[in-house]
Amino acid sequence: MVRTRRLQDAKTGFQWAKVLAKVGMGKEDYYFWKQIGKALACTYAVWFAAWYYNETSPLGWWTLKPRPKEERELAHLYERREFPYPGDVEAMEEFIAKGGMIGTAISPKGMIEAGADKDAYNYQKALQDEKFEQEAQKLWMRMRNEVIAELREKGYDV
Repeated sequence: MVRTRRLQDAKTGFQWAKVLAKVGMGKEDYYFWKQIGKALACTYAVWFAAWYYNETSPLGWWTLKPRPKEERELAHLYERREFPYPGDVEAMEEFIAKGGMIGTAISPKGMIEAGADKDAYNYQKALQDEKFEQEAQKLWMRMRNEVIAELREKGYDV
């Protein structure tokens, strides 16, 4: 019987297998990392589905959360618009005829419309003015009531 000696691999140089096994990425850890990969794939699939539903949902995302009045009034500024491909002449003409892009002040006829473009209107300033008017009205009523109370104390019939 002839025995053949099998030569062992030379153990010179850096041993990557030992390093990877110590770090937890050896051959015996394959099943673990496979499960981790599956879990990550499922998680990302759920996140993608939620993101896609958020982008395309007619209901909005947080439907149970009440929206303030100011947000409802400004909602048209943030609506998603479908823009036509620039090479499609018919679609571009139709898009321009409908009013073009949000924020443009020039109508399809070429005339500048001062009051028709609601996006150019400064909503923030309007809200501040409205709140200022409310505060001024409250202050005026308080002062009026104080004066009436003082006059009544002095005996005047008001």
